[in-house]
Amino acid sequence: MQLHQGGCFCGAVRYVVTAEPFNSTLCHCTMCRRASGAPCVAWFSVPRAGLHFSAGSPAFYHSSPGARRGFCAACGTQLTFEDDRSPGELDVTTASLDDPELVPPDDHTFMQSHLRWLQLADSLPRYLRTRGEGAREVP
Repeated sequence: MQLHQGGCFCGAVRYVVTAEPFNSTLCHCTMCRRASGAPCVAWFSVPRAGLHFSAGSPAFYHSSPGARRGFCAACGTQLTFEDDRSPGELDVTTASLDDPELVPPDDHTFMQSHLRWLQLADSLPRYLRTRGEGAREVP
C-alpha cells in the first residue's frame, strides 16, 4: 500500500492517506459543483481510520442534512466529504493530493446533473446518480 499525502492550497492543513483508496469518481452533482466552483469534483474514498491530518485541522460545513464538507479555513480548499449514510467512509478530494495522478477516477457519477457544455472525452462508465446495486449507467 502506497501512502498518499496532500493538503490545502496554502499548506495550513496537511493529511496522509494510510489506506487503499476506493470509489474514485468524478462527481457532477450540483452540491459538489457549488461547493467547489468547478464543473465536477474528483473524489476517492477511504475508511475513516485511513486519513490522518499531519498539520492543522479542517473546518467543517454541514452542506445538507447528514453530510459535512471539510475545508481549510484559511484558503478555502475543499478537502473531505462525510455522509452519515456511510459512517465508515470518508471522501477526499483527489486534486488536493500532492500527486493526484496516482488515484485516477474509475467513473462519472451524478451525470443527471452534468453540465452539457462540459465535453467528456474519456470512456469511463457514467451513472445517472451513484454506482452500485441498481445503478443505471448512461450510454
